[in-house]
Amino acid sequence: MEFLLSLIVGIILSVTAGFRLFVPLLVLSAASLAGWVELSDSFAWIGTYPALAALLVATIIETVAYFIPYVDNLLGAAATPISVLAGALITASVIIEMHPMLTWTLAVVLGGGAALGGSAVSNLVHAGSTAATGGAGNPVISLFEGAAALVLAVLAALVPVLALILLGLLLFLAAKAFRRHGKPRIN
Repeated sequence: MEFLLSLIVGIILSVTAGFRLFVPLLVLSAASLAGWVELSDSFAWIGTYPALAALLVATIIETVAYFIPYVDNLLGAAATPISVLAGALITASVIIEMHPMLTWTLAVVLGGGAALGGSAVSNLVHAGSTAATGGAGNPVISLFEGAAALVLAVLAALVPVLALILLGLLLFLAAKAFRRHGKPRIN
């Protein structure tokens, strides 16, 4: 059961890495320092005060950058491959006492895949907002994504099952909205 909860934590944090690269790492660092999340020995450095300080600065810079129209699109595209790596790293960091080959296989496939999915959704939403509003709507999208990343990351650290349910609900609502508004119109 503990393994499954660790995997859920890793996957939820990885999804949020697709929205904001540094938010889940910051939350993971704080959660480790608070004793809420156990990190594998190889990743104990994440749960240190220097890492927390560096991640806080990186999170602030990233958050501000996402509020600048067009910069958010460039940042999102550039961050996609890095978020996949971050997702794999995050997931590997919370899997405890497992053979390294299995740990990294799960981390790359599930963590990296979850981050790629989150990044793809974020990039599509930002591109759609840029096309529809000329970039004027992007700060609102950035605010929502940043808040969603923070809430999901904190819930993943504290109540992983609730975070999974919330993520499922958000995905359902996004799919429903896409079906309603994303269908091509035939004149």
